[in-house]
Amino acid sequence: MTHDLDTGRTFGALPPVRGRVFATSWWGRAWLQALEDTALDGEQVRAGRRHARAGAVGAVSVRPGRVTALVHDRDGTPYRADVMVQQLAQDDWDRFVGLVAGRAEHLAALLDRDLPPHMAEDAAAAGVDLLPGIGDLEPECACGAWDHCAHTAALCHQVARLLDQDPFVLLLLRGRGEREVLDELEARSAARSAGPVAGEPAGVPAREVFAGHRRTAALPAPPPPVEAPGRPPALSGDLPAPPGLDVAALEFLAADAARRARLLLAEALTPGHDRTPVPPPLTVREDAVRLAADGAPGTVTDRLAAGCGGELAGLARAVRAWRFGGPAALSVLDEEWTPEPGVLAQARDRLAAAWEGDGQPPRLAGAANRWTAVGTGVQLRYGHDGRWWPYRCEDDGWEPAGPGGRDPVAVLAGTLAED
Repeated sequence: MTHDLDTGRTFGALPPVRGRVFATSWWGRAWLQALEDTALDGEQVRAGRRHARAGAVGAVSVRPGRVTALVHDRDGTPYRADVMVQQLAQDDWDRFVGLVAGRAEHLAALLDRDLPPHMAEDAAAAGVDLLPGIGDLEPECACGAWDHCAHTAALCHQVARLLDQDPFVLLLLRGRGEREVLDELEARSAARSAGPVAGEPAGVPAREVFAGHRRTAALPAPPPPVEAPGRPPALSGDLPAPPGLDVAALEFLAADAARRARLLLAEALTPGHDRTPVPPPLTVREDAVRLAADGAPGTVTDRLAAGCGGELAGLARAVRAWRFGGPAALSVLDEEWTPEPGVLAQARDRLAAAWEGDGQPPRLAGAANRWTAVGTGVQLRYGHDGRWWPYRCEDDGWEPAGPGGRDPVAVLAGTLAED
């Protein structure tokens, strides 16, 4: 439960938690990464994580520039722990609010209590750093430690759980409460509707547009929207099919061609389509798997499996992978390769630091780009696209278990949570 205060919010103590990562959102993970990058003693960070898991952090008070809580030591002694964060300047807030108000997808995400990566990237490009970095989380604890201790580290881990639930906590730490941010966004949106905003492009006066219209030829009418592909003709009839012609397969291919033509036309009519990179053509195997994933009838599926040189079970596994991520997911299913050592070392360190099931991180075994979390029946595979793809051990072997993600911690935690 939270209580609104004049200058902040107070969150009740959260229950103990075991067997899961502390932050599941990317911004919660970024907060903990700032802690790990700032603290000089990694053992204190791990001790703080254990304190937080055990429920040693009391009610958390969040206000601009500071977060405070009582954290109990192992012997029950309470210590007041504070973590300070630099507040954003007025100019920074003006740029951030203008950025969010000017893009509908940013405004919708924030109202939905989401902080998508591209919003933070756009803010950073405008000179506004929403997320803390190295050295930005300044500790202060009654235990007398001058660096991050177990108490301030425990508080940071608890804040990461709060950030998962509500990114407005981050904005409050940076200097603005939820109501204040929403009021500024509403005022900026109203001003935008009423006329040009100071410091932003004024646009083109309507009279100039109408004057220019008189001097130019009218544009042709846009093509009608493509709502759905037409039904392909039925090719079966009273006459027998010629030898070697599979009528059902031909009808399926005709329907598939109609669907793909509709998608291509819809993409061509999308503004900015000419700037979209053209994907590479599909290989024979990729196209066969795509057709099977699109609902090919049984006789066609048999021919697709034979054409790929595999059995139906192998095709079913490939279809499952395709539905999770298209060519990139299929590549991870088929190919075993060795990534750069630095990529794997960084991922292994993140997994070891973030995961503690009953006090021990999962033991990872494997080679190349395939890592198995021993005893869990879950495997992670690293793809050429920079994403980690989850697999689960079934009776017939390793099966694709979900879409890929950039963060191996989140992918592993999400897959284990489904078991």
